[in-house]
Amino acid sequence: MIPMPSVVWYFDFISPYAYFGLHTLQRLPRGAALQYRPILFAGLLKHWGQKGPAEIAPKRVWTYRSCIWLARRSQLPFQMPAAHPFNSLPFLRLAIAAGNTPEAIHTIFRSLWTTGADPADPMMISRLADLLAVPLRRLAETAVKDELRANTDLAIQSGVFGVPSFAIGEQVFWGSDALDFAAAYLTDPGILDDAEMRRAETLPVAATRP
Repeated sequence: MIPMPSVVWYFDFISPYAYFGLHTLQRLPRGAALQYRPILFAGLLKHWGQKGPAEIAPKRVWTYRSCIWLARRSQLPFQMPAAHPFNSLPFLRLAIAAGNTPEAIHTIFRSLWTTGADPADPMMISRLADLLAVPLRRLAETAVKDELRANTDLAIQSGVFGVPSFAIGEQVFWGSDALDFAAAYLTDPGILDDAEMRRAETLPVAATRP
């Protein structure tokens, strides 16, 4: 049997959709080797010239309400943090310093997206660091900062434009609802080889904004 390719899950704790996506990962096909890779969403936005959902006032309200509704429908614990967007850098660096383990990543996501706490409160990152047995000074280490920067650069080079995203070889599957598409591709990579799927790569652009 040919082994399944490695699956990289790119995420930023700033995204409620990454929190939702986290809860779908157990549905990846058996044998899929999953790598958790924290990245800076703001770096993606800057590179691709995009605005984040929270930077467009009506979209901001819609996003928050839709997340509350989605969590209730899915019966997932969820509460917006005290303020959003927030600076996710310390939390991303904490995940790296903790070895990017599933346990550490779940713990950080839960603290940010189920408690209503203020991510800007220094005590929050301090308590999380203690809980994960990571000395707080490690978050300032060059190696940790460099890994986050390298992760973000690699994501951009791989064509990642949003979080959360799966990268499987050269293919990117974006969104909290991308699991089923990614799983189908893992089971049968040929699903992207038919004429209509290939046509999507070269579809002409008929109009552009100035």
